[in-house]
Amino acid sequence: MSGRQRQLRMRFLAEPSDVNFGGKVHGGMVMKWIDQAGYAAAVGWSGQYSVTVAVGGFRFVAPIRIGDLVTVEVTLVYTGTTSMHFAVDVRARDPRADQAEARLCTHCVIVFVALASPEGPPVPVPPWQPATEEDRRLAEYAQQVMALARNAEQAIARYRPDAGG
Repeated sequence: MSGRQRQLRMRFLAEPSDVNFGGKVHGGMVMKWIDQAGYAAAVGWSGQYSVTVAVGGFRFVAPIRIGDLVTVEVTLVYTGTTSMHFAVDVRARDPRADQAEARLCTHCVIVFVALASPEGPPVPVPPWQPATEEDRRLAEYAQQVMALARNAEQAIARYRPDAGG
């Protein structure tokens, strides 16, 4: 049922085919996992087909190693009329270690828009309202991250006429 699934966790196993030349999981694979988890969360919230429209505040904090159990946790932190903003934390741990604490590896905010169909127009999403001080802090954070991304896009457009500005 739409409007009820605010959080989603997906788990992946870091495989040898996921690594870069340095022996760590490459950023593109982490981004793919984030997009997959974000999509599942967006559909879970909106009940509609959804597309990624922006990612902001991307931070790679620590490497992910082959064999790590990776958890992508996605939490809805803001809704617009048709958009959903999610805070994403990627954590990893060695599954062989007893009670090993997962380390934060990546963080970002990802924004999806709900569509009537894969080629259709945007449609409204169920609104979400912050209920706690932490919710309010996260909603403000998501809006600030995306405002920074918009400012960067505007700066690029001023200096690169071919950048869509």
